[in-house]
Amino acid sequence: MSKGSNLPVEAPVVRVELAWAPGPGVPDIDASALLLTTAGRVRDDGDFVFYNQPRHRSAAVTHLGKRSAPGDATDTVEVDLRSVEPAVERIALCASSDGGTFGQVPGLVLRLLDAGTGGELARFEMAAGTETAFIGGELYRRQGKWKFRAVGQGYASGLAGLATDFGITVDEPAPAAPAPTPVPPTPPVATPQPPAAPQLSTTPQPSAPRPGGAPRLTKGEERLPVDMRKRLSLRKEQVAVSLRKHGAADVVARVVLVLDASGSMSFLYSKGVVADVVERMAAVAAQLDDDGEMQAWTFASNPARLPDLRLGELPEWLRLHVRVGEVGLFRRGRKKGLDPSQVDMRDVGIQNEEQKVIAEVRAFVRGNPAPAPTLVLFFSDGGVYRNKEIERELREAVEEPVFWQFVGLGRSNYGVLERFDTLPGRRVDNVGFFAVDDISTVPDPELYDRLLSEFPQWITAARGAGIL
Repeated sequence: MSKGSNLPVEAPVVRVELAWAPGPGVPDIDASALLLTTAGRVRDDGDFVFYNQPRHRSAAVTHLGKRSAPGDATDTVEVDLRSVEPAVERIALCASSDGGTFGQVPGLVLRLLDAGTGGELARFEMAAGTETAFIGGELYRRQGKWKFRAVGQGYASGLAGLATDFGITVDEPAPAAPAPTPVPPTPPVATPQPPAAPQLSTTPQPSAPRPGGAPRLTKGEERLPVDMRKRLSLRKEQVAVSLRKHGAADVVARVVLVLDASGSMSFLYSKGVVADVVERMAAVAAQLDDDGEMQAWTFASNPARLPDLRLGELPEWLRLHVRVGEVGLFRRGRKKGLDPSQVDMRDVGIQNEEQKVIAEVRAFVRGNPAPAPTLVLFFSDGGVYRNKEIERELREAVEEPVFWQFVGLGRSNYGVLERFDTLPGRRVDNVGFFAVDDISTVPDPELYDRLLSEFPQWITAARGAGIL
């Protein structure tokens, strides 16, 4: 199976076998299961089945334990689908590593077996990196039948972090979080400015025409550190060049940023890739929208609105809000160590539910009408499986003044997003999509060209259809 794919399960009792190749330097692996309601959370701590709590009270889920042989190790969970309580909508099939990361585990495979015959129903080979917990797959109800989905989403906070994310109370304190990295002080006013950067008044002024789509002067950029300000200045010029190439030199737009915070994104966050993406997108907002702000959302199982990104506050915004899989220190439902402006990432979760954040952004646009169209820059590493729900949201959005530009950050399954250009029955094509293997290696000119190639075409079509 590939990540995100699914199949029906006819067997009444199944075994979920996690297999790997043990050896020197390979961490130990433990299988577990979470019984989840329609809200995506456990009802209480009894809905977590693992090595210290091997049997669910309903007897529907049992941790059978490990078996070892030369070159092969397994840990198995058995699920009697006939005994699963009606309140349980999904069973997340999880794993955690002890003594290392999943990237150090060779031959990691999840097998779904018919417990009665021993026959293999599904086989999912998983790739991982720095994750220490994993959701390999899930069993879920659909129209009264059971199905299995290959999930393959990693999580950086281990078994305790994964458990708390789904509502389990973890009474043992987690290790203290490292102190925040100090933000470099803003250079004094006397610091020499780049030759091309004109002086700006601190009082907002009406926007002046920009001959030929020249870089727009944006409120707040004078407060940025010198190196960041230089990068912004160059990138705005490159955005302006891309807009001119596509016949949109004088386009003005409201820019909205959406960031995938699912568990599989943890490596891209820890490597600083997502922070770099946000800085590069700030140049798009600075060029298209001269109010110096960009609305932003993060999402996984649930969406969460982030504080508006004001250009002059970009370094601090990156430090506080470009996060994934951080649940802080929690005991008995209390959160510690979070800045008041930060989102509690435990509430965001780690699954892929793109349709929820799409709906929330649509509601924001409807509730906050603007004279200019809205460009949504939506970044995800894939694992898309809510295809029908996503398609419904984007089809309904066709009549709205919004263009949805999706960018894939890897080689994962993007489902309907990469097929949307060919889907019939829409007055205008309101969705763009492209994927890159490693966005950090894509030069700015190429990235902006690809990012802005379809937006001007949509503007022309939307005007012709009376949408704008």
